[in-house]
Amino acid sequence: MKQLILGFILSFSLLGGAHASGSETPWDKAPVNTSDMTSLQSGAKLFVNYCLNCHSAAYMRYNRLQDIGLTNQQIKDNLLFTTDKVGETMKSSINPKEAKGWFGANPPDLTVIARSRAGHGGSGADYLYTFLRTFHVDDSKATGWNNLVFPSVGMPHALWELQGQRRPVYETKEEHGHEVHVFKGWEQITPGTLSPAQYDRAVGDLVNFLQWMGEPSQNTRVRVGVWVMIFLLIFSIFAWRLNASYWKDVK
Repeated sequence: MKQLILGFILSFSLLGGAHASGSETPWDKAPVNTSDMTSLQSGAKLFVNYCLNCHSAAYMRYNRLQDIGLTNQQIKDNLLFTTDKVGETMKSSINPKEAKGWFGANPPDLTVIARSRAGHGGSGADYLYTFLRTFHVDDSKATGWNNLVFPSVGMPHALWELQGQRRPVYETKEEHGHEVHVFKGWEQITPGTLSPAQYDRAVGDLVNFLQWMGEPSQNTRVRVGVWVMIFLLIFSIFAWRLNASYWKDVK
């Protein structure tokens, strides 16, 4: 039930875009590398444990995780929580009717969430990476949490146990005759189960998996494209030499 609530929290957080909220917080560059199998496997584990209870990835099948280096047995032993068949899609365990009755809306599907959040502040992965790392304690909010990328976010921090509790530190500056508060850094209130560096790495792995899940064939497509270009280049050389040989005696 705890993970169920945390997963739903994350779903509603993902619904809000940074610029839609009016935040001017710059997006950090996400450490995306969809060729890093270790990162993708770690991200898949985080996704299943913290997201899949409420979110679905309706266009992704469990057995597709073989593409990131997992065997069917590893998938069965470690990642199958909502079904017992590796050929099934990654559907949420929450009942849509109950979710709508409890919270007023259903959690969104996350299959292509990293591709759908791109904006002039960066890629969708950059948004997610920054968003998941900028939650902070805010006693003025009903939930007790806020977010720099999505101010006045309606849900608390889904991964707070991993990151711990933090508050932003501001410094006051004068601009055009007015005092403004400029973000300076973070003050750790209570530690999480992960160090700051470990948490950033974990979020990076989760975002990396979400990026890969949006287009799992992208690496294969790139490899095939490179070989096709090499073939066309070699073919062009042979065609050019053949053409020259054919017309050399024609006056």
